[in-house]
Amino acid sequence: MNIAIVGSSTGIGRSLAEHLLAQGNRVWGFARSDQSGFAAEHPLNFRASRCDVAEWEQVESAAAEVASVWRHLDGLVICAAVHGEVGPTVFLDPARWNAAIQANLGGTFHALRAFYGLLSKAPRRAKVVGFAGGGATKSRPNFSAYAAAKTAVVRLFETVAEELQDQPIDLNVVSPGIINTRLTAEVLTLGPKIAGEADFKAVFKQKDDDSAQLAKALGLVDWLLSPASDGISGRLLSAPWDPWSTLDNRKAELLPSDIYTLRRIVPEDRGCKWPAKV
Repeated sequence: MNIAIVGSSTGIGRSLAEHLLAQGNRVWGFARSDQSGFAAEHPLNFRASRCDVAEWEQVESAAAEVASVWRHLDGLVICAAVHGEVGPTVFLDPARWNAAIQANLGGTFHALRAFYGLLSKAPRRAKVVGFAGGGATKSRPNFSAYAAAKTAVVRLFETVAEELQDQPIDLNVVSPGIINTRLTAEVLTLGPKIAGEADFKAVFKQKDDDSAQLAKALGLVDWLLSPASDGISGRLLSAPWDPWSTLDNRKAELLPSDIYTLRRIVPEDRGCKWPAKV
């Protein structure tokens, strides 16, 4: 397969690039940092381009570069992310807060927009995989920019999946769990007073061995890039908690439902006998 990875220089993106290359795929990696060393280690199947995903012109240029070499994309994985401003929201710098939104949410949109043309030319169902993070399904104190952007990424994928439901392309978001990356290292550096006691303890507990968590995250991406997930689109799937490897056997139940989506909870959902309406 021809697969583009946005955010391939470190963390999950780099692990995913190594994983997909080992399977014989062709991978094009994008990052702000230089990846020439990694490209030299994989001269046959890995290409790299420098690109700040927050800047539309750079992403558009990167997609044009890919199109000059590859006639189509089978898969696009968007895993570039930044925490941005961390701390009590009412005291954060507005410019840095907005920059985090632009990098996480704007960058995801830019990649979708720029690479759609190549994805639409795939000879099989094309796949787009995004990444959520802590705060996408519940509040995350002190990480409001990151949490808000990642929640918006999930809704973006749900919306685009519905817009493209008649086209052979599936878009889904992965919640990877706690994995040792630059972002988790930032939490440890910030400490419990700034990052929050709960976040700090969770990351500290996982810092020494995340191999099982990483394997699950890579496995879920594998599954989402494969024909087994054909037709499943617009979902948020947790790598460590959801039975994703069996969902191809449950499509009849899953596809018409709102399972694994972001939805509002009303009293009836919790068995509360409140007035149904005013």
